[in-house]
Amino acid sequence: MVGKKRVGVLALQGDFAKHAESLERAGAEAVEVRTREALEGVDALVVPGGESTTMLKLIGYEDLWEPLRAFGQKKPIFGTCAGAILLAKHVLNPTQVSLDLVDLDVERNAYGRQLDSHIAQLELEGSPLEAVFIRAPIIRRVGAGAQVLATHNGDPVLVTEGKHMVATFHPELTCDPRVHEIFLRRV
Repeated sequence: MVGKKRVGVLALQGDFAKHAESLERAGAEAVEVRTREALEGVDALVVPGGESTTMLKLIGYEDLWEPLRAFGQKKPIFGTCAGAILLAKHVLNPTQVSLDLVDLDVERNAYGRQLDSHIAQLELEGSPLEAVFIRAPIIRRVGAGAQVLATHNGDPVLVTEGKHMVATFHPELTCDPRVHEIFLRRV
């Protein structure tokens, strides 16, 4: 695997296997991360979707809170859906703790309940992109240092800030590798 970026996928909850497949399609070596030792061996990390309060409990149970925060101070993290919630500076509805790595205000489940999940067509770098929203959060505020790469109904849904990236949708649920490729450019 010489020359490939080694990207971890936090494998505590959510569809981490699909993210691993997407990373491999985009040209990276994907590694499941469940321990601080595994975290130390990767160049970047993906925090998948799932349920953010459950993920918080599992991160605490595995004693990964401070290692994740320290990792994010040095290396890129890409958070999707619940992962975006965990990376945001402020979380609303209800307020909860986060890693505070990206200057965003994110409202949990803001698109509605599970029945309100949907597929939308976005524009990414001038081309159409299919995006799957499942009980998705809405980004209510984007910090001055962040860049919005895609929107849906006027709301930011793909944002970068420094080395980090967040998506309120699930790019791992389509066969299009472009979102993961954009993240790999940051590694």
